[in-house]
Amino acid sequence: MARKRHGRRRQRDSESLVSCLRKFLTPAVWKQAQQRAGCPKGKRRWLLQPLVLVLLTMTWVTGDSQPERFETAKAFCVVLLPKRRRPGRSWQGFQKALGRVPVAVLRALSTAVRKQLLRVLGRWLSTDGFIVLGGDGSRLRCPRTPELEARLGKRSAGDAPQVWITAVVHVATGLLWSWRIGKGDASERHHLQELIPTLPKAALIVADAGYQSYLLTKAIVDAGLDMLVRASSQTTLYSAECTPLTCWREEIVYWWTAEAKRKGLPPLKMRLLRVAGRKHDVWLLTTVFDAKRLPYEVAARFYKLRWENEGFFRTYKRTLGKVKLQSRTVALVHREVEGSLLAVQLLLAQGTYALAVLQKARAVCSARQVLQEIRAEIAAHLGPRQKATYLRRLAQATRERRRRISEKVARPWTGRNGHKPPKPPKILKLDKAQKRSFEKQLRVA
Repeated sequence: MARKRHGRRRQRDSESLVSCLRKFLTPAVWKQAQQRAGCPKGKRRWLLQPLVLVLLTMTWVTGDSQPERFETAKAFCVVLLPKRRRPGRSWQGFQKALGRVPVAVLRALSTAVRKQLLRVLGRWLSTDGFIVLGGDGSRLRCPRTPELEARLGKRSAGDAPQVWITAVVHVATGLLWSWRIGKGDASERHHLQELIPTLPKAALIVADAGYQSYLLTKAIVDAGLDMLVRASSQTTLYSAECTPLTCWREEIVYWWTAEAKRKGLPPLKMRLLRVAGRKHDVWLLTTVFDAKRLPYEVAARFYKLRWENEGFFRTYKRTLGKVKLQSRTVALVHREVEGSLLAVQLLLAQGTYALAVLQKARAVCSARQVLQEIRAEIAAHLGPRQKATYLRRLAQATRERRRRISEKVARPWTGRNGHKPPKPPKILKLDKAQKRSFEKQLRVA
């Protein structure tokens, strides 16, 4: 009887919030972050591990203000690390300690967590031979403090300071992969180009028409990755055949911009697909010109999955209440964004892990339900324990799978222009001289 009780207790401990966090925040992960931070000079009340844990937990718990969420997060951190020296007590001391931590330390921590995602969820991330990732961006409002207005700038008179986030999301599971932060007027194309080193092998980046860029596509190809982007009339392509647009299905085209010619860069060999939609046709450009490796139907399905990026930003802004940031200095704004994005990544990773382990399915977890279970587990650590294990409750946190037949936008927003679908790309036929020039350029490349 005693053995059964001991076995049940061990199973409960292995399926708790703490054990799930340790799947991704391993001692090796903390070691890499600590090496980046270096040895602190003098005695510090806030060490790196409790500081980051409180920062993450503040994103998950409820509260009307940051000091209120800080008290709950600090109490939970003390429960998680019972044998460690207790951290500081005041909210002001926590802010000062957080401001002393370089942003590079948080980025090193997120890099180590990405490696753990590949190790723990590696076989659940591949779809038809690709790790399909979607790229998109969004803005966050900040408080109207003089420092933020001077450093971050404003898009127009009367606007609040803003921060731009470019996020890369695994579209099959909705899992956040990597991100980049900049001012409100930052270029999402440059952000995505900076995120290329963070992407795994066999990655296929799916993006909308805002990411049409010869230089970005060439950088992705040079890194050994692939891209699937929506084309519009802003892009001029060259084709060896004079196929009418109404009869177009998929053909090989060449992309060579005036800027690329001026810099002496070669043309890019691409594959252009025309996907018929209910209202408008969708033109897709991909660097995978082998139809056996990326069939027509699979490419169309991958682009539809790109909407998981929009779902992620809805989760981040609405579910976790990050429409407007709370920090009032530039240093704390960057640390708040980095910490909250890492917290969302761990939240979605736990839900994906539970579905993969218990249900053996590559399903999209419900961020709202996962957040509710995390809050229940935190309350259980601070109060009476619940009977059902944390991991089994996570396995029930799945999104609804009904077929969508209604419009994505319920009603028009006041002051917002209606969405206009991109027009087909411009396709020009190659003459003999251009054919010889393209062949010569490709041979040199």
